[in-house]
Amino acid sequence: MAVTANSIVTPQTPIGATAVATTANTTYTDAPTNSVQLLAAQTNGARIQKITALARATNTATECQLYVSADGGTTKRFIKSVLMSAYTVAATTAQTGADFGYTDPSPLILSSSESLWVAIGVTNTGVVFRAEGYAY
Repeated sequence: MAVTANSIVTPQTPIGATAVATTANTTYTDAPTNSVQLLAAQTNGARIQKITALARATNTATECQLYVSADGGTTKRFIKSVLMSAYTVAATTAQTGADFGYTDPSPLILSSSESLWVAIGVTNTGVVFRAEGYAY
């Protein structure tokens, strides 16, 4: 989509993406170990309105980490962290997922070169991350 100066650009296409992290990342440097790509860069950028995480099995309390990269994943900048509560799988209890707090009135805006990456602080069977929003 061509962008014209001084013209409003609105979200064009709904996007959703998932990723699974299984191995702990123990560094917040620009090259975190064991991070996985959640969302590839969108041609004209993106407006992310929701990022959540759920454990795939019984887990201990786990830090969920969010990174942004403007160079295809070579350099990843740590931008947010939330804590996922411990949970024991049972047929009669629901898991409370971790929510990164992005909403329609308070979204995460990504430029056309930025992609999202995720990691976890504790190795376990896996944490499923989900991003929802719109591509421009």
